[in-house]
Amino acid sequence: MLKGIPTVICPDLLKALAEMGHADLIVVSDDFYPPQTMTPSGRVVYAKGCTTADIIDAVLKLMPLDTEYCEHPYLHMVPDADSGVVLKQNEVWDESKKAVLDNGYKADCVGEIERMKFYEKARGAFVTVSTGDQRPYGCFILQKGVM
Repeated sequence: MLKGIPTVICPDLLKALAEMGHADLIVVSDDFYPPQTMTPSGRVVYAKGCTTADIIDAVLKLMPLDTEYCEHPYLHMVPDADSGVVLKQNEVWDESKKAVLDNGYKADCVGEIERMKFYEKARGAFVTVSTGDQRPYGCFILQKGVM
């Protein structure tokens, strides 16, 4: 047993976070995201009893964001401009952004990325955490920083 590790962080995720290096990516995805298809060479950890905000909050208690070298080390998926889907506000974005702010980061480290560009960037993720969150566009990419 370890002290100070959030209970939603399973051993496999703790190991992956410890093995990640500077600028490695972690995807925290909703229940609809296909982690094996999108990141076939990456690891997948399942956290089906958690929301994306639960996992983001827990991860940020252990891992720094890359605020020194990356303008937006925290990205949330938005609809593609040509998709016809208009989504200006989303509860899952708000909850997850709150987790970022609650962990001491400024709002300007948060960015958005269109769905297809998200998928492209996610292909290089070190690990994907697949949550049970079933709200639309509940997918995020975090870039690991240095201490």
